[in-house]
Amino acid sequence: MIALLKDKPRLHNIIADSDTPEGKAFDIAVMIAITISLLVAFVESMPAVEGRFKFILTVLEYVLTFFFTIEYALRIYSSPEPKKEALSLFCIIDLMAIMPLYLSFIPCLSSTRYFFILRVFRLIRIFRVLRLFSFINEGYLLLQSIKMSIRKIAVYFLFVIILVTILGTIMFMVEGGQEGTQFTDIGTSIYWAIVTLTTVGYGDITPVTMVGRFLSGIIMILGYTIIAVPTGIVSATMIDETKKKGVGGRCPRCRQKTDLKANYCKHCGEKL
Repeated sequence: MIALLKDKPRLHNIIADSDTPEGKAFDIAVMIAITISLLVAFVESMPAVEGRFKFILTVLEYVLTFFFTIEYALRIYSSPEPKKEALSLFCIIDLMAIMPLYLSFIPCLSSTRYFFILRVFRLIRIFRVLRLFSFINEGYLLLQSIKMSIRKIAVYFLFVIILVTILGTIMFMVEGGQEGTQFTDIGTSIYWAIVTLTTVGYGDITPVTMVGRFLSGIIMILGYTIIAVPTGIVSATMIDETKKKGVGGRCPRCRQKTDLKANYCKHCGEKL
């Protein structure tokens, strides 16, 4: 163990690379620990859980948090660029997931008046589920595609905000002065426009005039045409990325899994 701690490159390969038997075993162990931790969080949130079973869940969470703490420390310790590694997405998620337990030992948070806040902090453990993306090559492809599409999606989101503001205002102008109307102000009308445009349709606010109902129908149909735009943007980016890196994160020649950031296959040398 001491020899492994001194051999940082080998330790880093085990933690960050799943191509070796040791790396695969480590990844499987982490995935199992994440799954167990999520199950513990789900069961622990049930009001009926108490007594000895509650104590077992608490001890199990302590053990898992200790395991994740060691894994987090070793990941940063073995990295060639510790600072960059510590600021990476999955390391931040790791830190968020393990901190709630340590916060419970702070005296000012152990008081009964802070108990509810503490339980909210502990729910951050659910973010561990995002760690599962780091073990799936295709998961990186999805995250990379979303990252590359974020500016287009932001423009689309701004367009939708402007659209629902205009539609909500128009509906307030049409329905606002009617007897028994539920469109009492522009804010409520914009809320209705958002619910209608996204095809959610709670039905808590409904138009009473023929013009308002006709406009509602147009907004409903319009919702079907624009709601899939972000999906199309991300899908197009994913297709482009897949073409650049091979099919499904695999080399087009030897069909072995490759690093999606690589320009050449590490197995056969094929240009990706």
